[in-house]
Amino acid sequence: MSRGHDVPDVLAAVDLGSNSFHMVVARHSHGQLVILDRLREMVRLAAGLGDSGRLDDEATDRALRCLERFGQRLRAMQAGSVRVVGTNALRRARHKRGFLERARAALGHPIEIISGLEEARLIYSGVAHTSPMNPDKRLVIDIGGGSTEVVIGEGFNPLLLESLSVGCVGLGIEYFEDGKISEKRFERARTAVRLELEPIQEAYRKMGWLQAYGSSGSVRVIGDVLKRLYPDDRKITLANLQKLADRVIASGHVDELDIEEVDAERAPVFPSGLAILLEVVENFGIERIRVAEGAMREGLLYDLVGRYTDEDARVRSVRAMEKRYHVDGLQADRIEATAVALLEQVESEWGLEEPMAELVLRWAARLHEVGLDIAHSKYHRHSAYLLQHADMPGFPREEQLLLSALVGGHRRQLVLEVIEDLVPPWDHHAEFLIVLLRLAVLMHRGRSPQPLPDVALIVKGRTLNLELPARWMKEHPLTLEDLEQERIYLREAGFRLNIA
Repeated sequence: MSRGHDVPDVLAAVDLGSNSFHMVVARHSHGQLVILDRLREMVRLAAGLGDSGRLDDEATDRALRCLERFGQRLRAMQAGSVRVVGTNALRRARHKRGFLERARAALGHPIEIISGLEEARLIYSGVAHTSPMNPDKRLVIDIGGGSTEVVIGEGFNPLLLESLSVGCVGLGIEYFEDGKISEKRFERARTAVRLELEPIQEAYRKMGWLQAYGSSGSVRVIGDVLKRLYPDDRKITLANLQKLADRVIASGHVDELDIEEVDAERAPVFPSGLAILLEVVENFGIERIRVAEGAMREGLLYDLVGRYTDEDARVRSVRAMEKRYHVDGLQADRIEATAVALLEQVESEWGLEEPMAELVLRWAARLHEVGLDIAHSKYHRHSAYLLQHADMPGFPREEQLLLSALVGGHRRQLVLEVIEDLVPPWDHHAEFLIVLLRLAVLMHRGRSPQPLPDVALIVKGRTLNLELPARWMKEHPLTLEDLEQERIYLREAGFRLNIA
């Protein structure tokens, strides 16, 4: 997928949340998204994470059955028109590769695991794109099963993002697992939330906002409950939340809530979701919360549209990294052009036709020298570390790790163990992209503005035949020496490089 392509007529986003799985399908028409279909199932994935961090069989079965149903709806859709992301529960899960492979087979599409800050960015985008345009700052709160995201932004731009490690499923297991509700338990749950909020409270109050929005299930259900219980004052305010909390505590048990908007699936996490919202409202001094129409899945859709236009958040992140780490833009241009030219010659033989292959190769070419801002010695390792651990809006975790692997392997000995933990198909394809990046960097070592001659690269399996004009090679003895050393490095990694 690259910029300049037409946006597909139909797009889909799947949000594998810690509490519920959501899918939304929309038609793109005249720059707008029209929702065609929505599916939601409460899977409670976070509840299946034991002390070991492994997903238990019951949660795995619930998730896969749900994804098989979602997969039926997505079966006819092309890869570039669907995004599937996993959030807190999958971030925390250990030894999840087997589950992700089965989940991909059920859905027919790969799953990206995103960071908490990326989740917050997408949530804000979903709310901003589905709310009335307003130039003033807005606060967005999203209470999920495994985390709570809090964002301040203006227009479509987030300014301050946080993802807190407290959600309605995890908090519910901690304080209400047996279903009993008491004032003491509820206060202890609120205290746990307060401790999470304390480090960020001052920064958020200092920045300020004019309007506050809540998105997703917990806030939406609480809003519906308040509308019915208090028709004369239907707003989500501190006073109304406290009255609702008193009612919930008085029930004594989740089975006795007697609130028609709270079904049997929602009941186990309703007290914990309420405790989180109540604490956020009180500590941030929020006067009123509006229920937002959009959430992360809408943010995913608009982000997907952006990947076909000039609004790809990943491109903005790459540009920001170039600027921040003082990348030589002309050198990056040269290496990017050569790397892509080499890719075009070998993509069929090496199975690299997937659009992501070209994108990540371009980004790696542009960012391979960011580590020079730290030190020249072993700068490729510094570059890889920065790309692995930096906050890069728009990049799911897997893409960031892939980018880091390419950059970390672009010089010196080619160590392939680093790619073994990448998700398919990149656990097999990344080594070929690394080889292309290595050759492109090598041929521009002199940083000369003079263009390269025609370079032919013919590959058969792991054998590479690199053809360069004899006269040019004679005029560039350093490049010839580097290629001879590269022949050794590649041989140690199982490749054979022939130079003609």
